[in-house]
Amino acid sequence: MDDNATGPIFRTVTLDTPIIKGATTIDTLQLRKPRSGELRGLTLVDLGQLKVDALIKIVPRIAMPTITEVDVANLDTADLLAIGTEIGGFLLQKSHRADALAQ
Repeated sequence: MDDNATGPIFRTVTLDTPIIKGATTIDTLQLRKPRSGELRGLTLVDLGQLKVDALIKIVPRIAMPTITEVDVANLDTADLLAIGTEIGGFLLQKSHRADALAQ
């Protein structure tokens, strides 16, 4: 994770059930902290509550390698929860992230 104020913040999630796209197998996703413009059409409340529809929209915007909304909709529920937890952490200010980690 890069918590540098000048650069993006990334988190890596290892998938329990890989995404198969043709001959390619994706077993990890790198998530980048979304910028405000990437949240268009979504509400912070829905993301904070890890609502599936909101996660299906945001993950393709911030995931590397690139995946589609259909890929996200077909994820194992445990993998979607792990991704959602990381995205929820992105929504916290630095001071609150530190408090959450201490608990």
